[in-house]
Amino acid sequence: MRDTRERCEGLVKWFDRRKGYGFVVLFGQQDSIYVDREDIEGERKTLSEGQQVSFVLELGAGRFEAREVRP
Repeated sequence: MRDTRERCEGLVKWFDRRKGYGFVVLFGQQDSIYVDREDIEGERKTLSEGQQVSFVLELGAGRFEAREVRP
């Protein structure tokens, strides 16, 4: 994976609405990328499994994280 400020495209692997976090995957990849509800743009701070999203990939505390997530 790459650490970049470029906008990436992918799918939501799963998202726990109650806990407010989940994982997305880049198109063509299998590695899970952590996403937190605080990084979802817009008023609706939730995602659905299989939903297409765009995001900025960043290396966080020892793992890749999705930031600036746009449903």
